Amino acid sequence: MAAKGKLATLVAELDARMENAALVSGQRLVEADLTQEFGISRALLREAFRHLAAEGAIEMVPNRGAEVRRLTKCEALELFEIRTELEVLAARRAASRMGTPGVAQVFEASVTPLLSGPQLSGAMEYISENEAFHRAIFVAAGNETLLDLARKLRLSQIMSQLRAAMTPEMLALSQREHRAVATAIRREDPAMAEAEIRQHLDRATQFVYQAPERMFRPEAERSAKDNGESAAKRPLFPGPQPKPTRVSSALRDQEEY
Repeated sequence: MAAKGKLATLVAELDARMENAALVSGQRLVEADLTQEFGISRALLREAFRHLAAEGAIEMVPNRGAEVRRLTKCEALELFEIRTELEVLAARRAASRMGTPGVAQVFEASVTPLLSGPQLSGAMEYISENEAFHRAIFVAAGNETLLDLARKLRLSQIMSQLRAAMTPEMLALSQREHRAVATAIRREDPAMAEAEIRQHLDRATQFVYQAPERMFRPEAERSAKDNGESAAKRPLFPGPQPKPTRVSSALRDQEEY
């Protein structure tokens, strides 16, 4: 039982570091450093790696070991497409629940420090605050399954991969959009909340689409890895996986445009 508790704690800590961008996409997880930091055995650490790999958070790379998963552009666009629809639902639910005792207070406590502070100093600060803002919407939605699905999509992990493309102007625009979303939710207006969050995430999807190819894992690597192992070893979600498509509908839409 003690070993299981240590494993769960270790997995949760590594997972949290990826969520708040303390560990970023493509970063190696050095066994020697982590075993020393946590005072644990390599066997326990490797078991934690297996759990995180099964969730699609990290991957085991030959001759390199564990590293935070790096996505192809197609994968990132597919995830944003799913995330948009989930968060539209979350924003509508959050707006409709502001009159529920305690919900508005928790929402305000979460988002006010994020939206009332000075302009963000850089991409890493933005990624952390962006994760906290979007999480507050899912928490206010009051649906644990929805919150868990959003966590599995790992928005901060995608954004950390693209941090070099983030400009001060882009960060300032995103903050303004966050304020507009929060205002709609505070006004208990589900339709407005949907419109604002969709506009925000559509622009974010465009940002992903326009990001330089060098920031993504090459599609050829994904195809080779998919041909060399079962999809269950590298899932986006635990459990049986659908066969990956070559191009997401989000990408097709952009190409048609």
